[in-house]
Amino acid sequence: MLLLLAWRNLWRNKSRSLITMASVFCAVVLAVLTAALQQGVWDNLIKNVVGYYTGYLQIHHEGYWDDQTLENAFEPTDSLQTLLQTTPGINTSAARLESFVLASSGEKTRGCIVVGVEPAREEGIIHLREKLAKGTYLTQTDDGAMVGEELAKRLSIGVGDTIVLLGQGMYGSMAAGKFAIRGLLHFGSPELNENMLFLSLPNAQTLFDAAGLVTSIVISPTDTRALDQLAGTLNNRAGPTHEVMTWKEMMPEMVQSIAADSAGMYIILGVLYLVISFGIFSTLLMMVAERQREFGMLVAVGLKKRKLAWMLTIESLLVTLTGSVIGILVSIPIAHYLAKNPIRFSGQTAEVYERFGFEAIFPASTETSIFLTQGLIVLVIGLVLSAYPIFSAFKLEAVKAMRK
Repeated sequence: MLLLLAWRNLWRNKSRSLITMASVFCAVVLAVLTAALQQGVWDNLIKNVVGYYTGYLQIHHEGYWDDQTLENAFEPTDSLQTLLQTTPGINTSAARLESFVLASSGEKTRGCIVVGVEPAREEGIIHLREKLAKGTYLTQTDDGAMVGEELAKRLSIGVGDTIVLLGQGMYGSMAAGKFAIRGLLHFGSPELNENMLFLSLPNAQTLFDAAGLVTSIVISPTDTRALDQLAGTLNNRAGPTHEVMTWKEMMPEMVQSIAADSAGMYIILGVLYLVISFGIFSTLLMMVAERQREFGMLVAVGLKKRKLAWMLTIESLLVTLTGSVIGILVSIPIAHYLAKNPIRFSGQTAEVYERFGFEAIFPASTETSIFLTQGLIVLVIGLVLSAYPIFSAFKLEAVKAMRK
């Protein structure tokens, strides 16, 4: 009975009800799009950063990350390869052998990081071929090298020139070799641009006298949202001699940056919720003021204040719920559109982003939890604010109300 009465009351004054629903609707859309854009920007930034070099997930020998030397290299055994092939959630994996050397050309010398890679597999990890600015891409049997543009510039070398590498191999042996420059690479990160040199994995193993050994296996997951679960599975099955690390563990400074930015965004959302609260409260205040005579007459003819309060609660619930649902339904296609057609920067701002390897875009996230969470928060705000008309119902004096 009260539900039917509340529903009819809503449409007795359509403009008032629609204004209240519209305030809730706008609140939900604003909250959803704000949260979706924030999450989308960070997801895109993480994709760009891990796409530089580290990847989302790496397997090392126990202790390698704290002491990154060839002594902590390991052999990718058949059992480990089988684990990588049979574990669900792995898109692709690639082995690497890394060490530090002195690179020289003529009288110029500079320290750099030599990375032995499986060129074809690295395509699925960091899209290495896309970073090729000049020259040709390595193959697994190629005896040449690819270097960062800035490193090549500092050594005054180009495609077709020869670079000499000198370092320390396994068991204290001397690592020395000459390699022809096959290609120049452009990384968004200046640090990588100045310090990276890539060889095919067999060539790097020969250079460092580390036949069959690697320092890491980089993994690309099929679903980045299940990264921690995948890391836990691999950690349990890889054995105690290996460590499995996610990008969060390898780049804690990035996690701290996200946490700091998230804290700032929570403040912005808090201000937004405050504005939303005033908007919803103003419509409820208008509704109570306009219906004082109606409430007085209902109480005068025998309607208990408790039932009047329940009726107002149901009205508030229907209005808030309707506005929230419509807001979610409208925000879904907007968020999906912004995910496929992100906001793009132009001019100097775009140049700064692209110089550091970031896409100059503001995409939106389409995670279901964003829509549900923001819709629920606004719904709760609306229900909490509905306490005002309920309080007014209990404090109502029928005679005074009917005189208004």
